[in-house]
Amino acid sequence: MTKFEELNISPATLKSLKRMGFEEATPIQAETIPLGLANKDLIGQAQTGTGKTTAFGVPMIDTIDYTKDIIQGIVIAPTRELAIQVSEELYKIGYGKRARVLSIYGGQDINRQIRALKRPPHIIVGTPGRLLDHINRNTLKLDNVRTVILDEADEMLNMGFIEDIEAILAKIPEDHQTLLFSATMPAPIQRMAERFMKDPQIVRVKTKEVTVSLIEQYYIEIQEKGKFDVLTRLLDIQSPELAIIFGRTKRRVDELSEALNLRGYNAEGIHGDLSQAKRLSVLRKFKEGSIDVLVATDVAARGLDISGVTHVYNFDIPQDPESYVHRIGRTGRAGKAGVAMTFITPREKSYLHVVEKTTRKKMERMEPPTLDEALEGQQKAAMEKIIQTIDGNNLSYYKQAADELLEEHDASTVVAAVLKMLTKEPDTTPVKLTEEKPLPVKRDRKFDDRKRGYDSNNRKRTPMKSRQGHSHGGKRPNNSQYKSKSNSYK
Repeated sequence: MTKFEELNISPATLKSLKRMGFEEATPIQAETIPLGLANKDLIGQAQTGTGKTTAFGVPMIDTIDYTKDIIQGIVIAPTRELAIQVSEELYKIGYGKRARVLSIYGGQDINRQIRALKRPPHIIVGTPGRLLDHINRNTLKLDNVRTVILDEADEMLNMGFIEDIEAILAKIPEDHQTLLFSATMPAPIQRMAERFMKDPQIVRVKTKEVTVSLIEQYYIEIQEKGKFDVLTRLLDIQSPELAIIFGRTKRRVDELSEALNLRGYNAEGIHGDLSQAKRLSVLRKFKEGSIDVLVATDVAARGLDISGVTHVYNFDIPQDPESYVHRIGRTGRAGKAGVAMTFITPREKSYLHVVEKTTRKKMERMEPPTLDEALEGQQKAAMEKIIQTIDGNNLSYYKQAADELLEEHDASTVVAAVLKMLTKEPDTTPVKLTEEKPLPVKRDRKFDDRKRGYDSNNRKRTPMKSRQGHSHGGKRPNNSQYKSKSNSYK
């Protein structure tokens, strides 16, 4: 591994990195920082969780002139959450140089942003729509910008921001440095790079490096109606310190978080329909540990950088394999182990193979835990609490009460009572979730052809027998009793 001291970073920034607890650079940081400091245009192809913010943040912080009160750097991010997370990270990296960083995004009071822009920060981090809004109002001028960062460019393309980005880049002086980061390189991103970048250097972090080896990946094959009970049993057995549960839709997230709270788990949901104040409140509580389980959609979780997440549960398997990589990348960070569990229905088995092909790692099959196993898991967690209390506390104040209990009851009964008090027995109260349609089954073309009476080799229709046993040349008689049901997926 490369040490930050080897990358020609300024002493002030090195001090900030050490203050953040960073010692060794990740692969993308080791390759990107020297190129950034050399004022090279750069394309970084890497997933979330590889240390991209520090990779572009360090050269940006180190090349800005902090004696001038002008905007010299701009970061364009797809979502509010990512913009906030990036601005917080840049503030920490620039702490030694007293860098002024401002995040601007939709949902925040625009007048407050206008007032903040009157004393220009050194770096702006914003979403495309709000940045363009300020440019059109003449409240944001980019005449002195020297460094432009495009973070998660493919996600901005998916969200329809490509034209906004091009409009913003057109307002920036020609003599500037551009660093573009994207998990994939679709054609529109390549065209934009060709138009706005000068001989960009390319840095790639392969998928197998992104899917951290410390993340244990499992899948459980389960019918849709059994998912929730299995989820709660896993929470009881594994007792995660911090867990994120991913649902496919906003409705799913709302229903899951409500159902988990009904069963006694401290959970809250986050998705695009929540107000900005509510989202920030939920994230703050999750970071502080006031809630144990965060339920989220893919879009809401983009760019979340929360340390200490021990478990990720994919309640619904994502249709896009790259979303799976983003999801499991929430855990297994900073050298710590993590666990990713994915629920699949029997009809979604084909998507499991697509995900495994993308990550180049096979998931281990796990059998759904039983109710007895969940209770046993709770008992083990209670025993660990008792042992921790014995090892780390002065219990002399409680000795007299303990002796009195032991005079009336045997030790085994007393300990059993304590375990029962500390154990949250699994709740079997029925919970009704709106059943979501599974991902469409990938058809076997040859099998379908045989059903329709085709010869898969010569592509000619072979005669079929009607229900009465008569041959009709492959054409079904036009009787109402033979009308077929639609197999389309809507």
